Amino acid sequence: METTLSEPVKRFLEQAGYEVKGEIGGCDLVGLIEGEPPVLVVCELKMSFNLELVLQAVDRAAMADEVWIAARVSAKGRGREADQRFRNLCRRLGVGMLGVSDTGDVSIIVSSAAPMPRQNAKRRTRLVREHRNRFGDPVKGGSTRAPIMTAYRQRALLCAAALRHGFSRPREMKSFAPNAGRILLDNVYGWFERQGKGVYGLTAEGMAALERWPQVMDFSPRAEAVSDTT
Repeated sequence: METTLSEPVKRFLEQAGYEVKGEIGGCDLVGLIEGEPPVLVVCELKMSFNLELVLQAVDRAAMADEVWIAARVSAKGRGREADQRFRNLCRRLGVGMLGVSDTGDVSIIVSSAAPMPRQNAKRRTRLVREHRNRFGDPVKGGSTRAPIMTAYRQRALLCAAALRHGFSRPREMKSFAPNAGRILLDNVYGWFERQGKGVYGLTAEGMAALERWPQVMDFSPRAEAVSDTT
């Protein structure tokens, strides 16, 4: 599976100075170097080099400064990575090729050096924002058939965990979820139920979500919580 390629390729990009996270905006791996403007790299993963992988890279070029494709190299050296025509296509497109061995070693087959096509500023901004807003890197690149742990889902889970730990009002959650009021009100996943004016509880679906995605966080006592009698 593509997820077996995720860790070695992630390490490769981290060694180049990127902070790398998986499955953002449909991209397998997204790396970011903060700056003004930030430098954005995207890498798509497949078990073998094929045209679909190149087509994905062409699509990602509209929002990234650098695009790579990575696949497992053939043990006998007879895969697409050995095809001069395939390598030349990637060079002309400005797409870098990374080969991953059975032992997890990553090698550069084609450097991502050519200028990329014009970028789509809106798609690029969405990708950078989602990367910045995620806590850590909760999803392996190349994951399929499972809900993606977006920044929004992470904050909704933190709100659910806070409710389970005795919090009940959005204002009590603003330190770790500034948009808690909107998350609880919209109730996108069906995890919350309104129990009174500005007071929320957790549904059975919310409890099940916390069982599936446990949240490790120190919910300190609400020292400045406003009493209902004041």
